[in-house]
Amino acid sequence: MRAPLIVLALTATVHLQPSIAAGQQALPTAKPESVGMSSERLTRLGDGMKSLVDQGRLAGVVTMVARHGKVVEFEATGKRDIAANLPMQKDSIFRIYSMSKPITGVAMMMLFEEGKWQLNDPVAKYIPEFSDLKVYGTDAGGNMVLKDQTHPVTMRELMSHTGGFTYGYFSNTPVDKLQREVNVLDVNNTLEEMIKRVTKLPLNAQPGSEWHYSISTDIQGYIVQKLSGMPLEEFLEKRIFKPLDMVDTGFYVPTEKLKRIAEFYVYDKDGQLQVVRGGLNHDFSAKPALSSGGGGLVSTATDYMRFCQMLLNGGKLGGVRLLSPRSVELMRTNVLPPAMPIFVPGAGFGLDFAVYTDAVAAGGYYGKGTFWWGGAAGTWFWIDPTDDLIVIGMIQQVAGTGAAAVLGVPDVRGLSHAYVYQAIVD
Repeated sequence: MRAPLIVLALTATVHLQPSIAAGQQALPTAKPESVGMSSERLTRLGDGMKSLVDQGRLAGVVTMVARHGKVVEFEATGKRDIAANLPMQKDSIFRIYSMSKPITGVAMMMLFEEGKWQLNDPVAKYIPEFSDLKVYGTDAGGNMVLKDQTHPVTMRELMSHTGGFTYGYFSNTPVDKLQREVNVLDVNNTLEEMIKRVTKLPLNAQPGSEWHYSISTDIQGYIVQKLSGMPLEEFLEKRIFKPLDMVDTGFYVPTEKLKRIAEFYVYDKDGQLQVVRGGLNHDFSAKPALSSGGGGLVSTATDYMRFCQMLLNGGKLGGVRLLSPRSVELMRTNVLPPAMPIFVPGAGFGLDFAVYTDAVAAGGYYGKGTFWWGGAAGTWFWIDPTDDLIVIGMIQQVAGTGAAAVLGVPDVRGLSHAYVYQAIVD
């Protein structure tokens, strides 16, 4: 039985010129027809998202589409704060959680290009404490035994979630339980403390034996900090955010910008939207002790589009080059063997990106080499180099419990996929 749905009053799609922060350079815009898309068909994206808001299934959403380097759709609909009756805006700030991972991956590749590390290096070369990591196992009686690694975890495995680590949240293995008990990703601890806690735990599986979503990117953040000689947040600001003019991206929201952050919602047992308290939704108004490269960033649709356009351009945006085209190609190349699936059909994994390898199995059309990821609060993006296309969506919502959890958060990624590709006519 479907849970009751609330209807948000006075919901309207916001049609404005692109919202530009002070001093930020505007992204190029164009009419859809000038880049081979139909304006009439593309309205289905905004209309579809608005329909979900009107049904009470989403609080609010921002979508942004760019083709051939030009923004052709940018809309905000619904509320960023239901209780305060505040509209979602194009410059609303979102907790992007795991969409932080590709950014940390780019930081890693910048250091790769500087010769600071190699893909086949053991991670223990840069974190010596990892040289003695054991692997969780059980004996014939079901008792825990700690086994030696069949080979040391490599940097390639670390960047592709095949290093044997786990997360603590997205699965429920015995090692997940151990991670939760010691609170590995406590935002009140530093990256150094995080590493100390990780070294006291066994790996969840043998390195290279399976794809398993994990704290690997948080470990990469520590490596970036160690190899660069500066705090992770400082490296990202100086080397990525400032050069790309990503003015609203960071590990917390400054006081003067707090009014722009979108609330984070969950369905209650009756299917109503309520604000998430605690847990993932820690206090984003203060700088955390832990700069989580795996899930700690906030950003806007415009900022993240700048990041994605840099990648689609082969590592360059405007007059700024962060990576070579070959490094970007390496990141979006599937490194998994055919018999090692991830949790999404038709997809493999590169270096901090998922990569579609079989469009039919994935459930629809994606251009060859499309790479993508998302965040725990529902944000999503994909970059399609074949169709020269970027799609970004921002919501702040999780399923929760009860009947609404069974219904689930709407498949905004799948819907936006259908709405966008059917609008490409050339």
